[in-house]
Amino acid sequence: MSCAPTVLRRAGAVTVLAAAGVLAAAGAASAHVTVHPESYAKGATDGVLSFRVPDEDDSVSTTKVQLFLPTDHPVLGVLVSPHDGWSAKVTDTKLRTPVKTDDGTTTDAVSEITWTGGAIGPGHYEDFDVAFGQLPDNTAQLTFKTLQTYSDGKVVRWIEEAEQGAPEPENPAPVLRLTAGDGTAEAATVRSGSTAASASDSTARGLGIAGLVVGVLGLAAAVFAVARRGTAASA
Repeated sequence: MSCAPTVLRRAGAVTVLAAAGVLAAAGAASAHVTVHPESYAKGATDGVLSFRVPDEDDSVSTTKVQLFLPTDHPVLGVLVSPHDGWSAKVTDTKLRTPVKTDDGTTTDAVSEITWTGGAIGPGHYEDFDVAFGQLPDNTAQLTFKTLQTYSDGKVVRWIEEAEQGAPEPENPAPVLRLTAGDGTAEAATVRSGSTAASASDSTARGLGIAGLVVGVLGLAAAVFAVARRGTAASA
C-alpha cells in the first residue's frame, strides 16, 4: 500500500505538467500582431484599421512598433490616431504606378508608420489606430508586415505570409481581407487562404483542450488501478 501515494503523486505531476504545456502552447499560438476588423469591402472609403500588438515576453516590454503598408496596392489618405505615450513617425513613398481617384491622381502613399516612446508591459496589448481615405479595389487582401522591438533589443518580425493548406507560420503578418461588396465566392476564397492563421490558432486551442482531457482521464485511470490493487491486497 505504501506505493499508492507515490504512484498518485507521479501521475498527478505528469498530468499537471502536460496540462500546463498544452495550454501554454495554445495561448502562444493566438498571441500574434493582428489587424481589426479582419475584412473590409474592396475600395472602401473613410474607415479605420486597428493593429493589436500583444507583449508575449514574460519580463520585458515592447518599446517600438514598425508597421509596413503595401505600396503595390497602396492604402490612400492614411492618418495616424494620437496614442498616449507614443510618438508616430510616418514615411511616404513615391508610387511606381500612380493611382487615379475621384480627387485626382495620387503619386505617393504612406509606406511605414513607426511608434516609439511608449511601452507595452508583459501580458498586455495595445491597439494602434490608422485611418484611411480609400482601400484598393484590385486585390483580394493586404499584408501589413510588422516589426516588434522589445526593451532588451530583441526584434520579432511578423512578416511571414500564410499559404493555403500549409501550417500556420511561426510569425504571421497581419492580413486584411478585401471582399466583394455582395460577398461572392471570391470573398470565401480569400477567407480560406488569408485566415489560415486564425484557423490554426483554433486548432491549437482545440488540441490543447483535448490533451488536457486525456491527461485527466489518465490520472483517473491510475487512481482507479491503485485503488483496485489496494483493495485486493487488503482482502
